Formats: sequence, C-alpha cells, structure tokens
Amino acid sequence: MPGVYATPEQYNARPGARPVPSGEDLAALLARASEDVDDALLTAVYDVDADGMPTDPKVAAALVAATCAQVEYVTTQGGDDTGAAGQWDSVSIGPVAMSGRKGGPVGSAVDLGPRALRTLTRAGLLPGVIW
Repeated sequence: MPGVYATPEQYNARPGARPVPSGEDLAALLARASEDVDDALLTAVYDVDADGMPTDPKVAAALVAATCAQVEYVTTQGGDDTGAAGQWDSVSIGPVAMSGRKGGPVGSAVDLGPRALRTLTRAGLLPGVIW
C-alpha cells in the first residue's frame, strides 16, 4: 500500500495554505489525495525506497505539493472526492435517483485538480512513460 505523501504539518506550512473546512480530518484528506496522485502517476517512473516512497528529494517535494493541491481542490469542490458531483446534475440516495449525466463514464479518469496536475507535469512525472 502506498504511503501518504504529505503530512498535516507540511500542508499547513505552505504559504497561503487554505484551512480545511471544520469537521474535516486533514490526515484523512491527505491520505485520499495521495491515492489520487498515485492513480495519476500510474505510468510514471521514479526511484522509491522499500516503503514505496520517492527517494529523489525533487520528486518527493513534487508529490507533497501535488497532494496538498489535491486536498485544496477537493475541499473547494465541496469535499466530494467520490466523482459523483462531477458526473450528475442531481443525485439522491433513497430511493436512488440520478439525473442529467455529464461527461464520460464514471471512474474513467482521476479527478486531479489543475494545480496538482501542473505540479506533477512540471516535475516531469506526467505524462508517464511505460518501459
């Protein structure tokens, strides 16, 4: 299982860091954002240690920045990292009702925030290369 790329301390230490909404668990948000970054890096090639964490400090810094940017993206989108908000105009749970499907198929790609995507691209991690 991949690790979490950023700590709550790293998140809060960034200049201009947006506080997470009250009631949100920052550690849990960072863990989910790390999963999103991992999914986006499916074909990226970089050295890792025994725990699967990057060994190059520049790559590690890029993953911290992208993870923090992903948390900001998810929380500014209303905290929905399920993908449902981006796929449907209206969703109800009981008894299930969905309407106005938007975009492509659900689960077709990682919903990575623009700043996270730019960070990974500038670090040379995207687009990845399969060897």
